[in-house]
Amino acid sequence: MIGPVMIGPSSSHTAGVARIGRMARLILGEEPTDVTVTFYNSFATTYEGHGSDRAVLSGLMDYSPDDRRLRDALLIAEKKGIHLHWRALNSAPKMHPNTLQVDARAGNHSVSVVGVSRGGGLITITQIDGFHANLSGQSTVLLVLAQDIPGSIALITTPIAADNCNIATLIVTRRARQNDAKLIFELDDELSSETLNHMKLLHWVKEVVYIPRVLFSRGTNEENVDE
Repeated sequence: MIGPVMIGPSSSHTAGVARIGRMARLILGEEPTDVTVTFYNSFATTYEGHGSDRAVLSGLMDYSPDDRRLRDALLIAEKKGIHLHWRALNSAPKMHPNTLQVDARAGNHSVSVVGVSRGGGLITITQIDGFHANLSGQSTVLLVLAQDIPGSIALITTPIAADNCNIATLIVTRRARQNDAKLIFELDDELSSETLNHMKLLHWVKEVVYIPRVLFSRGTNEENVDE
């Protein structure tokens, strides 16, 4: 297998972890000021040696897996005043061997993301804020937090269809009946600003997070300087 283009040493322990960090950053919507990362199973014993700590931080600072600043991510984060906390749990048999949880906060906003690095830089986001997910990071993502009311799914999917956008996957989870529900979409196409604004104006919708596919491929702050 050729790829991915990355700062190593490992596609699973470095590149994949950086992509999980970037997903958490994109969902949060800004650079975090407080970060707690929990490494599970194989990650718990190898995260320092394989650069997983630097990788997740680089993603949280919006660097792509091949950005040279990944090597110095710990120092950069310290200079920025980002508060870091590391946890390692090497006995979590129900979890994939390459699992980490990222809890990030910026001001009044916070996000909790659980991700699995599957090898070759591929990832799966399995939880977002405690809600079940199954995101690959290869498609446009739409996250809708809303009250669990009758007909809510149709009222969200109808304008998506009217926008000529195909839904690749949709997961709807809730913690209890008539409680908040999380609608997690992967989309084949991009949504218009009019469709997104329509969703945000629905009185029972609490939050809309939209991440175009193009944002996953490169970091918005990428630095490509020849040495």
